[in-house]
Amino acid sequence: MKQFNIYLNFAGNTEEAFHFYKSVFGGEFTALVRFKDMPMEGVTIPEQDKNKIMHIGLAMGKDAVLMGTDALESLGQNLVQGNNVHISIHPESKEEADRIFKELSAGGVVEMPIANQPWGDYYGSFKDKFGMQWMVNCSHAKPQ
Repeated sequence: MKQFNIYLNFAGNTEEAFHFYKSVFGGEFTALVRFKDMPMEGVTIPEQDKNKIMHIGLAMGKDAVLMGTDALESLGQNLVQGNNVHISIHPESKEEADRIFKELSAGGVVEMPIANQPWGDYYGSFKDKFGMQWMVNCSHAKPQ
């Protein structure tokens, strides 16, 4: 396994939260992508949500990244305590990603089937049979 990270969902204040975490832990943002920066086929982002955070990462030491997003009600996302934290797994190969996704999601509920995504990664998300939220993200940047 390449890496495990924590992924946090917020109700529109991700940017504020991550600037706070940066002030406490230090480090640099590894990514900061707004919804307006990532067009999604067939999805219209309302004007009031375009500057919200689609993805942000904050380096936490040598090998960890705290990541987050704004959950948008305009996209049908309803943030409640309990669905605001995900475990993000970063397998080293697409084959390992498929295996982990299939085995961990068995008996659970798939939120987003694992597939190639517009940002260039192979990604999927689900809630396992015990209610834990998982994300499987395989970067195509490294040879498979």
